[in-house]
Amino acid sequence: MKQLVILSGKGGTGKTSITGAFAALAENAVLVDCDVDAADLHLIVLPEILERHDFSASEKAEIIQDRCIQCGICYECCEFDAIIKDESYPDAALPVYTVDPLSCEGCAVCSYICLDKAVTMKPAVSGEWYRSDTRFGPMVHGRLGIAEANSGKLVALLREAARRIADDQNRDMIIIDGPPGIGCPAIASLTGADYVLLVTEPTLPALHDLTRIAGLIRHFHFTAGICINKCDINASVADQIDNFSRDNGFEILGRLPYDIIVTKAQVAARTVIEYTDGDISRNMRSLWTNVRRRLDDIESRRPAGVRMKTNNPNSTGA
Repeated sequence: MKQLVILSGKGGTGKTSITGAFAALAENAVLVDCDVDAADLHLIVLPEILERHDFSASEKAEIIQDRCIQCGICYECCEFDAIIKDESYPDAALPVYTVDPLSCEGCAVCSYICLDKAVTMKPAVSGEWYRSDTRFGPMVHGRLGIAEANSGKLVALLREAARRIADDQNRDMIIIDGPPGIGCPAIASLTGADYVLLVTEPTLPALHDLTRIAGLIRHFHFTAGICINKCDINASVADQIDNFSRDNGFEILGRLPYDIIVTKAQVAARTVIEYTDGDISRNMRSLWTNVRRRLDDIESRRPAGVRMKTNNPNSTGA
């Protein structure tokens, strides 16, 4: 089972459009949308949700009113102003203290300092994750709640669920639409990857962020290639990307010119492969052929019965 991760240093480079095209071209694959802060692969592949699960990776404080003596120590010690002091209760001789769950960071200081054990820490639902079916096969995806953290943990959960599906259904590939940036979610998406496709565009912000994600790839010793999307919008910066790739040992696997057809396909909730057989579709097929060839090369060098990566982000590349 091969794992392909599609990443970008910044958002808006076309990573999800390419993932959708690969989904249409791949056979026997599992799709994963690991951009849990702003998931959008579902807009193209239109998944039918089969299972829905709560995601909890943190705890939040809750005050048990029957035990609370209204001393106010928790209110005074909370660094996040998450304890609310309410003096509006007409029948209460002292203020009533409650917790604002949106402000609570789960540090648990209030539970430690409460001598009456009136503050308890309870698991907080941070989002949801789903197992779905699409016209291209199974898909695993998730969504964090507003202002929720721990997206790296949710990404790791999604990837493990996808691996189980691939094993159970004898799927030979996992295609992962990763998040932008170089933070914890991107690192969690990389874990276990056999090959990484970096999607960039010929703009200075994209080139800057490409250098950052390339540094992350080198740090963890993963094998990666680069796709320049909308390659014709700025020839000068496209040349800079070529030079950067050559100087840093990254192969350019594809150059996709700007084409309004991609946007029209998105509006129609279709991949560009389904929407047209024109130039952009042929270029996308060529990119997929190059990526698949690199994956097959890695597979041919893999010792029999050995999975190339573990679920350790410090694992070396192929």
